[in-house]
Amino acid sequence: MTPAFRFGSNVEAPHLDSVTPLAALPNGEFQVQGKALGVYEGHLPTVTIGDVPARLALSRSSRLSVRVPEGSITGDLVVRSHGTTSNPLPVRVAVPMADNLHPVANPAVDAQGNVYATLSGPRNQKTPVSIFRIDRDFQVRPFVRDLMNPTGLAFDAEGYLYASSRAEGIVYRISPSGAMAVYAEGMGVATGIAFDNDGNLFVGDRSGTIFKIDRERQIFVYATLEPSVAAYHLTFDTTGTLFVTAPTTSSRDHVYTINRNGEVDTFYAGLGRPQGSAFDIDGNFYVAASLNGQRGIVRITPRREASLLVSGNSIVGFCFLEDGCAAIATNNALYHVELGIEGQLLPSTNS
Repeated sequence: MTPAFRFGSNVEAPHLDSVTPLAALPNGEFQVQGKALGVYEGHLPTVTIGDVPARLALSRSSRLSVRVPEGSITGDLVVRSHGTTSNPLPVRVAVPMADNLHPVANPAVDAQGNVYATLSGPRNQKTPVSIFRIDRDFQVRPFVRDLMNPTGLAFDAEGYLYASSRAEGIVYRISPSGAMAVYAEGMGVATGIAFDNDGNLFVGDRSGTIFKIDRERQIFVYATLEPSVAAYHLTFDTTGTLFVTAPTTSSRDHVYTINRNGEVDTFYAGLGRPQGSAFDIDGNFYVAASLNGQRGIVRITPRREASLLVSGNSIVGFCFLEDGCAAIATNNALYHVELGIEGQLLPSTNS
């Protein structure tokens, strides 16, 4: 056990009470609460995560902001100050799954646990590979080519992947072997997509329309919203209510709900640039956004209480995986992190 005082002096050893949020990506930040964490005799405390030195973004006697270094992994966070060492507290750090990507929304996961992410590219420009498949062992494989600006991804109950093209206003249906066919056209600037439990596909046209495509491919205008500067992101809860985020230039964007009658309401207001989202089995809503100036994944309870769950920059979306893990998409990479949270079953895994 580390002594509370250094021998022959009255230097108090730093003590850690808590670390938030639950997890972080490299370059995200942990907030540490405790005692004796400030500058002592002109020297800042030092922090390690595992064996990797971390940089301080803030140092106060009762609080530290610790930036997660590249190359760190899940382990103990320890503070050292003037020859004394704190108690360790465990922290969870996301590790890379794939880089050189360009996701602009949630990744998608199939029934076998493979994750799919886009290389979306600049508008009206094709990339050599449009969608990649990341196997369970993190092997990255090209899955779809020649799809212009893929944006939203979703699986149906039969295991087919659907992808929207924001450049073409088309939703494509993609077989498990990667064969691609047009499923629906005329979707405007087609961005987020999601299936309900009845097999209807919903598409967000970021210029202001939510389309509903039934199983016979008839297209209806389901609801209208304010235009987004980036994209609409769609997800359903277990009651059939559609949740929509649509980032604007405001720092207090809304999470919208749309009921089965197409009526729009606000679930939560006060997020910065909310994007991809998902639910857990307890009905908590998770969204990539900024909360009180902190960027990452925000958890909003059914009572509409919000807190930061994962800290990280440039997060655009995520999906829950098996065993309480998640795949988190930034604008150029995909990360894997253990959260201990079971995600809500999607329509593609309900059958």
